[in-house]
Amino acid sequence: MSPFRSGFVAKDGFTYFGDAIMPRGVTDIAKAKQARILTGNIFDRYKSNMPIPRYPILFYKPATALGGPTDPIPVPPLAQEAAGLDYECELVAIIGKACLNVPEHRALDHVFGYAVGNDVSIWSLGKGFDGWALFGPGIVSSRLIKDPQTLKITTRVNGELVQESSTADMIFSLKKTIAFLSQGTSLLPGDVIFTGTPQGVGMGKSPPVWLKDGDIVQVELENVGTCTNRVEFDSPSPPRELKKRD
Repeated sequence: MSPFRSGFVAKDGFTYFGDAIMPRGVTDIAKAKQARILTGNIFDRYKSNMPIPRYPILFYKPATALGGPTDPIPVPPLAQEAAGLDYECELVAIIGKACLNVPEHRALDHVFGYAVGNDVSIWSLGKGFDGWALFGPGIVSSRLIKDPQTLKITTRVNGELVQESSTADMIFSLKKTIAFLSQGTSLLPGDVIFTGTPQGVGMGKSPPVWLKDGDIVQVELENVGTCTNRVEFDSPSPPRELKKRD
């Protein structure tokens, strides 16, 4: 297997996943001209041939990415130029008690509560734009949700059901994820953890279906509620200096 498995933007404008075919003697993936493309629904662990990873795959989102349950999904001009604006409904956990190197059987003791989130992504640019980590509609106490792995989760785009699954189908349980994240890294009260999305994302469709300006995205989690957010393409704006926080 090639060590370079990634997404590739092809000449047809679509993004495909597969193994890069490197020219002899070349190790720079940017110089790859061909790839062995994976077919099928690569986001469904039951229908794809991809091996389950040993550890959770992590993506970082800055605090400026946080958004609320009715906020718009702002899409800056740079992101408008690239294909791949996608929705991802996810179980969200908010840390309530600090932990470090916590074992799995104690991991959920450190959760303050749960929400539903939309982990907005654009496959060729990333996940960290302002307002692309929307969650809510509130935080339901972990005392009320005893088992976060039994909840139905869905996404609708303009009223059409596009994702429907259960948190029971997560490859890595929440307690396993928290235990992994806490190894050598302190998790602090207020940390927000998005946990991964089920099948049905736009990338997984054939051909892919991307979000566009004006689309209404609703993500819902059983016993938690719904976030409803509208995609809004930003107009170019002049640079501005942000005020320094004390």
